[in-house]
Amino acid sequence: MNQFINKNSISLSFCFLIAVASGSLLLAGCGDKPTPQAAADAHGDEPGGHKEGEENSESEKHEEEGEGKHVELTPEQVEKAGIVVVTAGPANLSEHLPLYGAIAPNAERVLEVTGRFPGIIRSVKKRVGDAVRKGETLAIVESNESLQTYAVVAPLDGVVTQRNANEGAQSGDGPLFTVADLSTVWVELSVFPRDLAKVKTGQTVRVRSADTGLIADGKVVYVAPFGSANNQTLTARVQLANRDQKWPPGLYVTANIVLATTTVPLAVQNDALQTLEDKVVVFVRGDEGFEPRAITLGRSDGEISEVVAGLTAGESYATKNSFILKAELGKGDAEHGH
Repeated sequence: MNQFINKNSISLSFCFLIAVASGSLLLAGCGDKPTPQAAADAHGDEPGGHKEGEENSESEKHEEEGEGKHVELTPEQVEKAGIVVVTAGPANLSEHLPLYGAIAPNAERVLEVTGRFPGIIRSVKKRVGDAVRKGETLAIVESNESLQTYAVVAPLDGVVTQRNANEGAQSGDGPLFTVADLSTVWVELSVFPRDLAKVKTGQTVRVRSADTGLIADGKVVYVAPFGSANNQTLTARVQLANRDQKWPPGLYVTANIVLATTTVPLAVQNDALQTLEDKVVVFVRGDEGFEPRAITLGRSDGEISEVVAGLTAGESYATKNSFILKAELGKGDAEHGH
């Protein structure tokens, strides 16, 4: 009997030491049943029946849904990334007529230059592509009759687009140079007969170059009264400002003629829209950074979309280069996963 008691005492003492060493007072392995509180402590349960595992699972669920996530960037980083931030508010949605066309010189600002008298071209001062000022010398010609030289000058500010003059050649009645003022250009748009009734002079047109990404607004200044037998279309002409000469003639473009506009109380620019976990979101800027906010969209004109829910007028959101914020958010998730 003493041996049995001694063995049990030794066993209990050994279990107690192990329990203390491991930070637990559980004696279940030694024949005693743990108390409910001890069992709860061992499993990390909180009083009241809430389990830590359940809380973590709920937290992870919210994180997976994008709630509570932010992308923190300094103002310098935002500027360097080219991220544009605007304020949400009312906007005008437009009904558009899409058309295709090409850039052409403004024919009213293109002039051919000829010599005043027939003679020998003694020198040529300008080449194709050279910019010229009105009155600037293009070439020097020696008259056949008087043997006096005279200057052939530019009739307007512009660019030399064609040259038919070479030193030693004889000038005649034909043009020696063509000078074009490209500070304005025409957009020649093709209109199908079924759409002709929709197109009128004075309408606003948004012109876009798929190659360069340039966008500009102009007005319809002319609608042809007759069509082309080659492609069965009529021409609608739009005039664009081009002082920086970013719209070179010959460039193919797309255009949208604005037919009507509708004002909506809240809208966002389409380049702000991103997709996260099959939801359309915009990145709203707050005190903690840019937060992905799920929104519900209504009508759209291809450039602006109505917001039905998820955003409030006056909130700031990222438009241009907002995809960078999505990439940063994904990078953070990848790092968290490791």
